[in-house]
Amino acid sequence: MAHNLPIEPNRFIGRERDLAEISGLLARHRVVSLCGVGGIGKTRFGLRVAGHVIENFPDGVWVVELARITRGDLVVHEVAGVIQALEEGNRPVLDTIIGRIGSQRILLLLDNCEHVIEACAELIDALVAGCPQLRVLATSREPLRIAGELVWRVPPLDLPEPGSTERSSEAVQLFLDRAYAVGSRFELTDDNTRAIGDLCRALDGMPLALELAAARTSVLSPEQIAERISDRFKLLTGGERTAPARHRTLLATVEWSHSLLLEKERVLLRRLAVFAGEFDLEYVERVCADAALPAYETLDLLAGLVDKSLVQCDQHGEARYRLLETIGHFALERLRHAGEEREFRDRHLRVTRDRARDDFWVDMLKALPEAARLTAFRKVADRNADHRAALSWAVETGQAELGLETACFLYPIWAVRGTWLENRSWYERMLALDLTGVPQELVGEAWSRQADMAFGQDDLAIAEESALRGLEMMRTKPGYRFSLGLTLNNVAMIYLRTGRPEPAQLHAQEALDGATKAGDLWNIGMAHNGLTLITGLMGRLREAQRHAEEALTAFREADQTWGIGRALTSLGVLCRIRGDLDTARTHLEASLPYLESLDAKPEIARALSELGRVATQQGDLERARERLVQSAELSRKIGQRRGMTRGLAALASLAEARGDLDGAVLLCGAVAALREAIGQKSSVAKAEEILSKARAALGDARTGLLYAHGRAMSADQALDLAKTGAAIESPVSSPTDPVAIQAASVLTDREREVVGLLVKGMSNRRIADELVISPATVARHVANILLKLGFSSRTQVAAWALEHRIVNG
Repeated sequence: MAHNLPIEPNRFIGRERDLAEISGLLARHRVVSLCGVGGIGKTRFGLRVAGHVIENFPDGVWVVELARITRGDLVVHEVAGVIQALEEGNRPVLDTIIGRIGSQRILLLLDNCEHVIEACAELIDALVAGCPQLRVLATSREPLRIAGELVWRVPPLDLPEPGSTERSSEAVQLFLDRAYAVGSRFELTDDNTRAIGDLCRALDGMPLALELAAARTSVLSPEQIAERISDRFKLLTGGERTAPARHRTLLATVEWSHSLLLEKERVLLRRLAVFAGEFDLEYVERVCADAALPAYETLDLLAGLVDKSLVQCDQHGEARYRLLETIGHFALERLRHAGEEREFRDRHLRVTRDRARDDFWVDMLKALPEAARLTAFRKVADRNADHRAALSWAVETGQAELGLETACFLYPIWAVRGTWLENRSWYERMLALDLTGVPQELVGEAWSRQADMAFGQDDLAIAEESALRGLEMMRTKPGYRFSLGLTLNNVAMIYLRTGRPEPAQLHAQEALDGATKAGDLWNIGMAHNGLTLITGLMGRLREAQRHAEEALTAFREADQTWGIGRALTSLGVLCRIRGDLDTARTHLEASLPYLESLDAKPEIARALSELGRVATQQGDLERARERLVQSAELSRKIGQRRGMTRGLAALASLAEARGDLDGAVLLCGAVAALREAIGQKSSVAKAEEILSKARAALGDARTGLLYAHGRAMSADQALDLAKTGAAIESPVSSPTDPVAIQAASVLTDREREVVGLLVKGMSNRRIADELVISPATVARHVANILLKLGFSSRTQVAAWALEHRIVNG
């Protein structure tokens, strides 16, 4: 079962009736919001509910933690990252998420929505509208206030009656469980049971407050705790009169717990507020330690905070720590009150920069085993919340050099993850700062990396402008560097994508020459990969083969798993094009273990698609169908329309091979529409071959109608039609069939007018006079009509329109 639910850190107590009620509500309502004040236990209860109903959601249960998100516009990126909906091109991330979820039965748990409530409301509203089987469970201090939302107020735990010695209430059970967990061994008596009951009522049965109080039982008796809690409440009754009583109670509990800390524990707690996500001991030592708080004392102090329930610890693998939301807010206020916020946010920025460089970037340049490099990659990538916090602080305080260095060191992670939209904005925001005194080399590199982000979004004009600007600035420093090699290789790809193979080859060759002299195996492999594509596009297949083999050699020498997988895929494609199908299959199957070890889904989908093409050409049509459906399904799952296009195009070829011309033409139409939607200008030679064959066998009019109907289909509909492996049933039955009208709907009103005049045999000039537009505009309309209907002549359009009564003759 696909999910990312965490392992429960301790025993869940109480709320059994509530659990059953919410589980039932989720079966009847699309959006359920668990609302309540901080510390009431919304997060823990939400996770418990998600685990309880997991069997009802076969396509996944996904938790999206929003507590450390600092801006509303980051919510959509966080959701995309959790469900692995990879950003692509200029397509809005929201559309990618909707495409990723589609009609799957998925539960999303959005936790801690209150500080980004508007963004969450807009996102959830759109997701529910676009994903019919999706359910959303949200936790927040306030409702989302969207249509269809069911608000469920999370109640406090059940309490004992005043003066009672009852031990079975939920609040008392939670207090006792957590007290024993910290090592308390007091024996229950009627007196201390009454004191515990009094304490639970004083804290209104709030789980966080009870856990904080229970942590004190290692040094205080229940009676002493109850007495101190009462005293502290009297001191903290001067807050806002409109603040909820329970909120004041929780604040009093945290304040009281803080007052019992050692002075150095207080110092460490407030400094931990600069972290935006999970942090490890090394991070704490490098950011928080100074003369007043020596690094060698940090472990013991941190352990003390964990023992007192003020810091949470996850000990699965390397120990990681985090602050609960309420504690984090409290600690940040203390940091500001102490006048330390600027100093320690600056230190957090510098250490984040250093760790991005030392923990991954430097290792990337070393000849380390791929397993060690992958470990370093994941270690740095997992600090995304802290990267955001550090970069935000750099922008807020105008620290351009530190911010740009951090962003450039994080570039490989962003490139592999494909998070183009968010991370392009970091470069843009920092390049807009005052860059006086910032080294030209660094500014140039930042422009180049910003170009790479734009390239990933298919914003090719901006990518070229920024890349060339960055390259010019980087060339002011003589000599080859790894970063210069990256820039040259990426500039080559921009030129290739914009139809200029000659300058593409020049830049890739320059990168190859420099990398070869420097022994830079990564850029040697990347340059050969680029030259494989360039020379292959030029039709120089033997040269392309040589470059692909050189790329594979370089990546193997560097032990770069991702590069090896890519190079093997390229070799497989070249062998398929040259007709050596057995060798092509060998290379492609060999690439999959490398790509799967990295969970490189886009590259896996590409290799599967190529394996399907090879099987089609070998006549193994059932195996071809399995591979191609796997490829297209994987691309759909991660929201990658470019991969869906590749898979559907291959399925069109498979349909033709099975003799299903109707299905092949339908799929060609769907592929053409999808290519237009993403701005893809790939070769359509195979599609034209299929259409020509269909026109000869089926006639112009029928082929045009099938093609237009395919264009009107969604990618999901096209894939669902192709998945069965049987011949696709033709939607065309008669000239007045409603499908004919649907197919014609791909034309605009003006294009339908032009079709009507084409039926009358008018020239472009006469149509222009009739519609009072220019002949050039008419020519554009005619070109669009031919493209949308899959025809090659005006006569075919006229015949189609007359036969199916789209217009009157």
